[in-house]
Amino acid sequence: MRKKHLIAAVTAITVLLSGLWQLSKMRDFQLVGNLVARVACSDKVVALTFDDGPTREYTDTVLTTLAKHAVKATFFVTGSEVEKNPAEASRIASAGHELGNHSYSHARMVFKLPATVKDEIEKTDAAIRNAGYSGQIHFRPPYGKKLLILPWYLQKAGKTTIMWDIEPETFAETAVSAEAISDHIMQQVRPGSIILLHVMYASREESRKSLELVIHRLKKEGFAFKTVSELIKHAEAQN
Repeated sequence: MRKKHLIAAVTAITVLLSGLWQLSKMRDFQLVGNLVARVACSDKVVALTFDDGPTREYTDTVLTTLAKHAVKATFFVTGSEVEKNPAEASRIASAGHELGNHSYSHARMVFKLPATVKDEIEKTDAAIRNAGYSGQIHFRPPYGKKLLILPWYLQKAGKTTIMWDIEPETFAETAVSAEAISDHIMQQVRPGSIILLHVMYASREESRKSLELVIHRLKKEGFAFKTVSELIKHAEAQN
């Protein structure tokens, strides 16, 4: 009898943990607080967002491409890399782009103590401010993972969780080439989409190469680019 009870308890715990894990990575839902994965609007506007960095090797390459096409984007940076590369973070801010908080260490922010969550976010906010950025700082969870403590802290701090509805690099067959990345985005894009790319490391060469192609194709289809904050305000004004 005890063995049956033990098996039942283990099964229940396994199901519970599995459910919590699935809940933690949902793109369009969290238990408390404000989350945005895409805004509801009819105008052809999108937000181009980049995770990680800044890095000395690739920040200027990305900024040059954006400047060439007069596109503003949102960079979700990690506090540790902002501290290592303050000049690059300052150049992002000086160019008129938006800086977002992507935690300090890029650890998964689930099953963390409140003090740890607070430290990860506040240290990154401080690094972003020290780089000269004065705009609103939204938060994007590393790996998109959030459960209860992180959303609770963000709500308390008045921060919005920013997710995404287009991430071409999720699929190995898409991430393999700039053309495939661009094709995926064009197939999935809708008014109000938030596009996620990783462009700050050597392994992301195809993503960097896709950037100019993506911008060109989206503009050709009549899409305009906004920062995340601008996109949210645009949707609020329209609705």
